[in-house]
Amino acid sequence: MLTSIIIPTYKGLHLLQDCVQSIRQFTEEPYEIIVVDNASGDGTLEYCVQQGIDFVSLPSNRGFPVACNYGMKLARGDCVLLLNNDIVVSHHWLANLLNCLTSQPDRGIVGPMTNYVSGKQQSDLQYEDLSQFHHLTETVNRPDPAKWQEVERLVGFCFAFKRELMDRIGWLDERFSPGHYEDDDYCYRARQAGYKLAIAGDTHVHHHGSASFKQHAPEQLLQLPETNYYKFMEKWGVDPRQFI
Repeated sequence: MLTSIIIPTYKGLHLLQDCVQSIRQFTEEPYEIIVVDNASGDGTLEYCVQQGIDFVSLPSNRGFPVACNYGMKLARGDCVLLLNNDIVVSHHWLANLLNCLTSQPDRGIVGPMTNYVSGKQQSDLQYEDLSQFHHLTETVNRPDPAKWQEVERLVGFCFAFKRELMDRIGWLDERFSPGHYEDDDYCYRARQAGYKLAIAGDTHVHHHGSASFKQHAPEQLLQLPETNYYKFMEKWGVDPRQFI
């Protein structure tokens, strides 16, 4: 099974380098990486060329949903995984996610636990640095289906789904650009199509947290979640916060 790992990025070369390095260090399963660069201008494209990484170069910052969609259209994998550029993965991460995803025919999307997130994917794992994090995940990332939990919503920082789901429900909704609630929307559409969602509780990744969004002005950071919350409400007529 090939997994297409799609990494949107914006002015985060140092984070992208750490992300890619961790994927290469801790992933034994077949995968491809597709970087979609939102006109960073920070050496990201040169890095991708140097490292032999497939990439898409956008002429302006189009935001997270648009960038993901470009990557999804190029993905060759049986599984598609949207990954924030500020994620550091660790032991058994992809194997555990794929085991959870493929364990049931109607399971459509899975996600891991992490240190920086809203909702049920918040981990209580305590560590001082990445070295300690990787040491701890040797134990906490041991495969354990007893730690899987079915949920109604997953956050898109590390978002793995079957190609059949993508073929059925399509791309991320770009009305939510530059980001917030596009993952809630995708989860809702997946459930509407009869798929189930799960947290792979035996998988922990490190999340630096909102790295690309911190490039926006403070007033935008405050307005985006509220604006897109009402876009979701207008589209579906339901409150997405009930699924957290």
